[in-house]
Amino acid sequence: MSHQHSHKPEDYNRAFAIGVALNVIFVVIEAGYGIATGSLALIADAGHNLSDVIGLLLAWGANFLSGKPPTEKRTYGFRKLTIMASLASAILLLFALGCITWEAIGRLFHPKPIEGITVIVVAAIGVVINTITALLFISGQKHDLNIKGAFLHMAADAAISLGVVIAGAVIMATGWLWMDPVVSLLIVVVILAGTWPLLRDSVNLAIDSVPRGIDILGIRDYLASLENVAQIHDLHVWAMSTTEVALSVHLIISDDSWDNNFLSNLQQELHDRFGIAHATIQIERPNDTPCMLNGKGCP
Repeated sequence: MSHQHSHKPEDYNRAFAIGVALNVIFVVIEAGYGIATGSLALIADAGHNLSDVIGLLLAWGANFLSGKPPTEKRTYGFRKLTIMASLASAILLLFALGCITWEAIGRLFHPKPIEGITVIVVAAIGVVINTITALLFISGQKHDLNIKGAFLHMAADAAISLGVVIAGAVIMATGWLWMDPVVSLLIVVVILAGTWPLLRDSVNLAIDSVPRGIDILGIRDYLASLENVAQIHDLHVWAMSTTEVALSVHLIISDDSWDNNFLSNLQQELHDRFGIAHATIQIERPNDTPCMLNGKGCP
């Protein structure tokens, strides 16, 4: 998660709409040709692509709801849904990879020919549609896990379809039936390498770990270096969403020189230096009644 970019949820509504529309059209085409040609491979892949449409809708819904204002019950609004959606996307991807691996291993022992030029042509259409959809999210996936989940789904589908095209062409030219499962397994390895960080980061954000790219030690050193700050405690940094980071901290100030300008400037510095979008700072004095959170297992 980087704090150098800022995108509003509505920035991606058009991308999601285009992506969903393209993939729904492709599912209909693929299922139609599968039924017409009697190709179980095309029908099965249409079902897989339908699951990716569901993944896109899930990410879109979370992205849309994250822009809704807070309520009395949900004081942070629906921001956390983007984290839940990215976690769901990672799990869906792993499930899909497991299904592909199972099928590929089965075909290694029981090879099946690619079912004619129709399968290759339809797969080539899938390469184009999924690549176009992935490109809609390529910039956002660098700093938003929810968008990254959508991007990986589409990139994975493009790679799988490309694998079908390559394997199909080689098999038609050489008769090497083992090319189909081997290419599929190689693609699984590549996609897994991209999916694992998505799963790891989504789990970390879901349990309120410090987001990737946030320098917690640098924040601690910066706060401790402030003039008249005698001590800091109860420092917490977590993700409110896949793009927004929150912080809370208690500062023990050695004199009465601080004012609202101090707090305002400090919040701005935390935003500019460390990407903290929402900072809550509690000021204490050395001679005050000790804070109940100081020294009781709090960092």
